[in-house]
Amino acid sequence: MPRSADVKDKLGFSSTSIHEGDEPENIIAPIYQSSIFKHPFGSTIRGRELRYSREDNPTVYLLEKKVNALEAGEDCLAFSSGMAAISTFVFASLSKGDEIVASRDVYGATLVLLRSLEKFGVKVRTVLNDQLINCVTKDTKAVFMESITNPTLKVLDFKEVFRVCKENGAAAVVDNTFASPVNFRPLESGADYVIESATKYFGGHNDVIGGTLSGSKKLMNELWEWRRNLGGSLDPFAAFLIIRGLKTLKLRVDYHNKSAQEIAEYLESNPKVKGVFYPGLKSSPYNCIASKIMCGFGGVVSFEVEDGEKAFKCLSSLNLIKTAPSLGGTETLMTHPVSSSHKGISPAERKELGIGDGLLRLSVGLEETEDIIRDLEDGLKSL
Repeated sequence: MPRSADVKDKLGFSSTSIHEGDEPENIIAPIYQSSIFKHPFGSTIRGRELRYSREDNPTVYLLEKKVNALEAGEDCLAFSSGMAAISTFVFASLSKGDEIVASRDVYGATLVLLRSLEKFGVKVRTVLNDQLINCVTKDTKAVFMESITNPTLKVLDFKEVFRVCKENGAAAVVDNTFASPVNFRPLESGADYVIESATKYFGGHNDVIGGTLSGSKKLMNELWEWRRNLGGSLDPFAAFLIIRGLKTLKLRVDYHNKSAQEIAEYLESNPKVKGVFYPGLKSSPYNCIASKIMCGFGGVVSFEVEDGEKAFKCLSSLNLIKTAPSLGGTETLMTHPVSSSHKGISPAERKELGIGDGLLRLSVGLEETEDIIRDLEDGLKSL
């Protein structure tokens, strides 16, 4: 993976995720489980006096330093969730009369949030992922996209999208949750902001909620004020859990990549499966561009069975695989997007996005690949 010119970044990815921000006296950093700090004449973070954990906290700041190094950014802020990171960005960056262009192929809650900005006088244009690049104009203030879309796993030609954004003066914002910085670092390719749901691969154990947003120092300074006032700061214990998760991030994501590829190939060969969505498959229309810009294709595989009834029958026939709406953890999870992440999207729009009633999304965990395939086989045999 390409690296920035920062001296500290001469360490490899895993070494950076483990050691970035370490203090000489500690091997494992302590949790600063405190809401207040001595003020004035106390410690400082980002050149500001440390006063109150809604503004800054040493444990949260350590997480931010680690994530910033992994994303190759100038600065990073941590939030109470990925959605808190997104909402803080839009409130900080957009005003009445501004235009944001967003892919309609993004996470359902993100799409609902962005469209709700119209009540504040923001012009919101949502377009199909493949049409995004043609919809950026001089009037566009920001462009929102996902590195791998949820749940149909589409991939853009990001360097071209970022070029068009730069030419038109629009901020390029990428939700990189499905890829993670192990597989793709949008800031190095020209994005202005990168958002991660730290709940997923960063935390990695399905036991913490969090989000991060990385970019230039100037942009982060502006967002810091909004995070402080909106109150979406991450708490220190959650930050500690995510820091712990980062230490094994590359090991886990590499395994997710490998296992998901094998499972996608198995599903493609199963006659009960109508179609498989995974950019690692040679049959995927996104394989060529994803292979050029990404180091791996992630741990999520979506596939389609005949209809909604059979989708639920498959779900109810699983044993090892759990039915739950998340991803990136040690446990393999399956969800039905029509009744979960995209429930708030109209049936007509879901159809246009390729999210049918028979679509299932699989988050590949860390179990043996053979065990996951065996459980999928049992589920599909029930159809």
